[in-house]
Amino acid sequence: MKKIQMVDLKGQYNDIKDVVNTSIENVIENTAFINGPKVHEFQKNLEAYLGVKHVIPCANGTDALQIAMMGLGLKPGDEVITADFTFAATVEVIALLNLTPVLVDVNKDDFNIDIEAIKKAITPKTKAIVPVHLFGQCANMEAILEIAKAHNLFVIEDNAQAIGANYTYKNGTKAKAGTIGNVGATSFFPSKNLGAYGDGGAIFTNDDDLAHTIRGIVNHGMYERYHHDVVGVNSRLDSIQAAVLDAKLPKLDGYNKARQMAAKKYNAAFKGIDAIITPHLSNGCGETICDTCDCHVFHQYTLKVKDVDRDALVKHLNEQGIPCGVYYPIPLHKQKAYTDERYNEADFPVTNQLVKEVISLPMHTELDDEQIEFITATIIKFING
Repeated sequence: MKKIQMVDLKGQYNDIKDVVNTSIENVIENTAFINGPKVHEFQKNLEAYLGVKHVIPCANGTDALQIAMMGLGLKPGDEVITADFTFAATVEVIALLNLTPVLVDVNKDDFNIDIEAIKKAITPKTKAIVPVHLFGQCANMEAILEIAKAHNLFVIEDNAQAIGANYTYKNGTKAKAGTIGNVGATSFFPSKNLGAYGDGGAIFTNDDDLAHTIRGIVNHGMYERYHHDVVGVNSRLDSIQAAVLDAKLPKLDGYNKARQMAAKKYNAAFKGIDAIITPHLSNGCGETICDTCDCHVFHQYTLKVKDVDRDALVKHLNEQGIPCGVYYPIPLHKQKAYTDERYNEADFPVTNQLVKEVISLPMHTELDDEQIEFITATIIKFING
């Protein structure tokens, strides 16, 4: 059996080695390393894939979130509602801009932001909602858009984990994750479903004026060289990373399908194990990962374990050569940087429970049946004692 890895980037690279190497060599030959033709080519190809009017590449996913908020003109003291159960980058950029982060609880089933919690958190100072499409599937965007419309709020999608996922509206129409709100932000960190070989990110929007503003922000506030029209930052996707991403983009749907099929095999192996709660699909597919699933792209395959010593299980898996992860072990409202007397523990019952129960298993495009069988058998044996 091959060595099990949390993410097998080497195996994925071997499958596209010739295309990637040639693309990188072409960038080096033409020496257009920043904002070169390959960046613009990737931008156009990603716009076509997502069905969105504007993709603005940038240096990383955290920058993408910050630049999106800058582009919307949010001001110090404005309140921004987001999920408590996510990576710190989401709240980090809110704090960096001197905005006021307002953390709320998540759903116990899909781990995405809780709609009722959003409603309770709105005040006259609220200006935006940042739903995080956690682990590969969309938050309840239709409900979020209704709230935003009623209160005149911006919706900024944190799409770092769900690129390629589809959101299905009640009327049956679909839209790609990250293209639904006012603006979306994504990361191309190497382990993402569409990952570069270094840092990278992008912002998505259908708003022409917002896109224009953001294009200036990412480039020191310049639309014309040495003419600084807005306060900007230095955040550009380099051409070598664009070359890698453009080589991978045509394979993204296939990569996501491979992840879905791996998840389906995990689910089948864990069926009937009461101590294990497998991932819930909240939009489009119901409870089952069907062969045409497009609502969850499984950036992570995250279980909940009940009446099991989760940390002992993690230790056991590592001893057996099985990597795993706990995303996330500490709620944001308990992080030293983001503690606030406004927060009441009674408002975070789901998040406070999830951090004790979740465990993410290896998930990538190169997982094979032998590896999945070994992983699942090891977990079941541990649970059954």
